Amino acid sequence: MGKRPMTVRVARWSAEHPWRAIALWVVFVAVCFVGGNAAGLNEATDEDQAIGEAGRASVIEIHGDFDDPAVENVLITAPGGELDRAAADAAAADAITRMKATAGVAKVDEPVPARDGSALLIGITMAGDPDTASDRLQPLQDTTEALRQAHPRVRIEEVGGPSINKALDDTLGADFQRAELLSLPVTLAILIVAFGALIAAGVPVLLAMSSVFAAMGLSTLASHLLPATDTTNSVILLIGLAVGVDYSLFYIRREREERAKGRGHLDAVEIAAETSGHAVVVSGIAVMIAMAGLFLATDVVFSSLAVGSILVVAVSVIGSLTVLPALLAKLGRWVDRPRVPLLWRLSARRSGAPRIWPALLRPALRRPLLALVISVGALLALAVPAAGMKMKFPGMEDLPRTTPAMQAYDRLTAAFPSTGTAHYLAVEAPAAEAAQVKAALTGLAEKAGGDPLFAPVEADGPEIEQSADGTVSVLQVATPYHTRTDEARQSLDKLRDVYVPEAMAGLSNVDYAVGGDVAGSVDYAAHIRQKLPLVMAFVLILTFVVMVLTFRSVVVALTSILLNLLSVGAAYGLLVLVFQGTWAEGPLGFTSMESIVTWLPLFLFVVLFGLSMDYHVFVVSRIREAVQRGVSNRDAVAYGITSSAGTVSSAAIVMVAVFSIFATLSTIDMKQLGIGLAAAILLDATIIRAVVLPSVMTLLGDANWWAPRFLRRRPPARHAQEPERELVSVH
Repeated sequence: MGKRPMTVRVARWSAEHPWRAIALWVVFVAVCFVGGNAAGLNEATDEDQAIGEAGRASVIEIHGDFDDPAVENVLITAPGGELDRAAADAAAADAITRMKATAGVAKVDEPVPARDGSALLIGITMAGDPDTASDRLQPLQDTTEALRQAHPRVRIEEVGGPSINKALDDTLGADFQRAELLSLPVTLAILIVAFGALIAAGVPVLLAMSSVFAAMGLSTLASHLLPATDTTNSVILLIGLAVGVDYSLFYIRREREERAKGRGHLDAVEIAAETSGHAVVVSGIAVMIAMAGLFLATDVVFSSLAVGSILVVAVSVIGSLTVLPALLAKLGRWVDRPRVPLLWRLSARRSGAPRIWPALLRPALRRPLLALVISVGALLALAVPAAGMKMKFPGMEDLPRTTPAMQAYDRLTAAFPSTGTAHYLAVEAPAAEAAQVKAALTGLAEKAGGDPLFAPVEADGPEIEQSADGTVSVLQVATPYHTRTDEARQSLDKLRDVYVPEAMAGLSNVDYAVGGDVAGSVDYAAHIRQKLPLVMAFVLILTFVVMVLTFRSVVVALTSILLNLLSVGAAYGLLVLVFQGTWAEGPLGFTSMESIVTWLPLFLFVVLFGLSMDYHVFVVSRIREAVQRGVSNRDAVAYGITSSAGTVSSAAIVMVAVFSIFATLSTIDMKQLGIGLAAAILLDATIIRAVVLPSVMTLLGDANWWAPRFLRRRPPARHAQEPERELVSVH
């Protein structure tokens, strides 16, 4: 007998020494998690995240080492109708007196009236670290509430960066916490329905969560080599729960299937390792390759997500090959206890010959060309809107308006346009030229202030800051338009193409750049458009190589790539249909930003391409097993899809449910991410698997398995005493 694959040898050892394997896994997870927490997280800085000209502007501003204290505002407006100026002046005077006496306040400015007389604004500079200002707002909020009670004839509100951040942290933090807490019970409930037994349902969740904790610790350690962002752990949870449950499902289903045929526990575990374990390794490699494509985006955020995703997938694969066989061997038939009566009977019925899938497959197997044309045509039609995809960053206008802080912000920007959307010009020059730079910036601000694309300059002059050493100057140039509007984009283009070059023409030895929210959105979208083809090419080529080496078939590898591209394209088109229009605003609870969040297309591509390969590898592996056993191509296709239907359907339902939970979050980017992932997995697990895949493989027939001579491999000879198995491994 030839040497057994590594997956089989590792699983066999774990099954024969279950307590050792389980103990080693527990120690591994504990060391990773505790070690990561002890090392601490190395977070990416603003310089690490600089992209394009907007990024250069940010770096120049950082070089200025400006004192940037936290600033709040007291906004006084009319509760309805015109502002009572006498009442407003009295409230403003009282606000100045009270705020000066409030703990945590360093400075209180004189009241500034709005140009139209609709409001008064009092700036408040907070003492202490600006990064912790949101945690120290309570004394100011108490004073504001006292002012509100003392002056009922006017509306008095507190608004500023710290109060908005606190309000968003409270609402969005609760959103994320709810999503993370819901994902576990929802996953467990679906698995209980799938298995009909509590222990069998709990094992995949246990493996997935232990993999997540280990990956979080390893990701924290890795952050000292590659800085991390605060979104990495959320992505680790999202990906880890999906693949961890998938891999366990593949393995447990196959082990139960072999036990049902009369195999002993060790033999059942070994066969599961040789078949499903091999598929897990291949799909894990495919997912990691897809995630590695994110490194080519040359963006620290994507690189951080790539590290976290690769680590959690790798740990999940290791767990499925080590501790999972040990648990199954130790539990034996106890894995099917305690049984949930009705659900157990349904699960036992599903584990027999499937009834629904043969009927679903019949059209694709009998009339494959017609089924292929109709299904591919429908998916291509769904993908067509993706050609009109627009990419922008969400702005302040896209944040939930349910909090008083955001409602006050709207009134603030309406009365004082210069406090809303603003570009900034950062200039670095020798200190000897500081006066000339300031004069040039003043002239630029006055010229732009007369342009309707920009907000008028305030009475106290343009907002220009210069560093203590005089080498860095920053000018704020406000626009009355929201971040995502065409007018805001036009104002950026005019600033960059006309006003700034004219102002800088008379200066030498200067480095300058225009930044701000609008510039950041525009530059990042251009960056994504430039990097997306490179990332796609990397993922497609390496995935093709892995599939060729796995299945020893160029045709299977090529069809795998094309089918995954089809599902990703359809998901892109669906996203555009839903989120670039307004028809779905009510049902999904969002306000359309008429574009897709800038980072989403690239991230969706790698995640969807990786996760889709999970199902594809598992299903094609079962088809390949049947072909190697001598079954005809058409029957092998039917067998492979129907025999894997329960496992793949359960895994898909788990993914769709978890991703749908994230679609309920308040922010537009999480809604788009959740809907995009859920829709793509649903399309892939239904139309692709039930219609496109069987029709393609039926039409191709024996050509499915064509490969050049150097890729072909003879099946290993069996030992004379080795029992013949019903299915052989995929090689």
